[in-house]
Amino acid sequence: MTPPRLVILAVLARPLYALILLASVWVLLRGHNEPGGGFIGGLLAVSATVLWAVARDARAAQARLPTGDPVRLAALGAGLAAVSGLPSLLEGGAYLTHWWGTLDLFVTSVKVSTVMLFDLGVYLCVWGGLAGYALGLLGLDEPDCEDAT
Repeated sequence: MTPPRLVILAVLARPLYALILLASVWVLLRGHNEPGGGFIGGLLAVSATVLWAVARDARAAQARLPTGDPVRLAALGAGLAAVSGLPSLLEGGAYLTHWWGTLDLFVTSVKVSTVMLFDLGVYLCVWGGLAGYALGLLGLDEPDCEDAT
């Protein structure tokens, strides 16, 4: 038997989920010049997922993940972090030496770096890995689909 859900938590979960995810992206982007970055931003994203799992259930929270599966999300993050080291390697530098370049647009140019790609990979890896662990623990009291039929 599953515990009853609190209506106030279910109603407040939707705006809080969006607010926490926005804060996690802000921390991710802020981390290059001040404390923060991919790891702490990923932890905030995990807290949003856990909030949704407590308000609804673990399956509903898993469905809200960007890939729909925490393992795929963590693998995508690890892949992005690994790929971020290739540009400098292709230019003859050491692997994971971050590459800086300039992207020329029509009226301006923008400095780009593989640092952001690495941080995004860490963010997604932390979100997927820890959300999967937390959802697994929170879903222990939920009946499986096969058991419900």
